[in-house]
Amino acid sequence: MTVTFEQAAIKVEKTQEYSRLQAAIEQAFQLEKVERFLKQMDRKGIRIRDFDAVLAQRVLDGETAQNSQQLYQSLTVSDQAQMREFYLSKIEKVDVALRHKFKKLYQYY
Repeated sequence: MTVTFEQAAIKVEKTQEYSRLQAAIEQAFQLEKVERFLKQMDRKGIRIRDFDAVLAQRVLDGETAQNSQQLYQSLTVSDQAQMREFYLSKIEKVDVALRHKFKKLYQYY
């Protein structure tokens, strides 16, 4: 018998803000844009798992005028936790070749 992990479904409270921030993350991790995103992270010296630094340095803002950090701060604590989990799941789905190319970003220390 095998038991698999299944994330509990927690209702998002601030759906508009959550959706806007989620779209910014999805856009950054699109196949044609992810390398540019990783280069920007490397130039700014941000580790890939440091979501607070990603928000503070406005790496997710891209060409839009939206401020991702303000969107994140407007979310409830549970929405913030879900957003952080969403971001962390996206960084793990980056192609292995790109992860190897930017291995310094992916190192834990």
